[in-house]
Amino acid sequence: MNFLAHLYLSGQQEEIMVGNFIGDYVKGRTLFYYSDEIKKGIMLHRYIDTFTDSHPITKQSRLRVQDEYHKYSGIIIDIFYDYFLANEWKHFHPVELEMYIEYVFSVLKKHYYDFPQGIKNWFPNFLKNNWLQSYSSIEGIERILHRMSSRTSLPEYTDYAIRVLRNNEDAMRDEFHEFFKSIRKYVETEFKIKTGHPS
Repeated sequence: MNFLAHLYLSGQQEEIMVGNFIGDYVKGRTLFYYSDEIKKGIMLHRYIDTFTDSHPITKQSRLRVQDEYHKYSGIIIDIFYDYFLANEWKHFHPVELEMYIEYVFSVLKKHYYDFPQGIKNWFPNFLKNNWLQSYSSIEGIERILHRMSSRTSLPEYTDYAIRVLRNNEDAMRDEFHEFFKSIRKYVETEFKIKTGHPS
């Protein structure tokens, strides 16, 4: 799961949302510097990642990009799943995506000083480029992958990734829906967090 799904799976509690957003960047004992609700969000993030990585449906999806991305396949599928979430948003949340993103940005900006330095370094560009809205189009996914390849260790196989997405879009959308039903149930059961529409 990438940023949009992590935020969505946080439900309505702002500090849980913040913790889930920063989860990858909080290491070791720094966890204990945060409020109980932000800590809950950080732990939620970790459990979502573990659930996602071990699920048979995401393993099936990762095989589609395995030839080029190898150990990075999970990152690509996380981004693809956010693309499907953005495009299917009306089925998952009563608030339009643009309004939801506006709300999320306001929450995150309010908690900027809670962010680890690693997030503070790129957060202004995250806002400026409206990263969350970019998930809603293939062109946006392409821009995200190009940026990640230029700034992280993700290899530059963007053309390949986009080709896989276009050629397998219907099948992968079905995989996303089946998986997302499972992870919503998991979050509700284990963390008592309600997300979006009831179905």
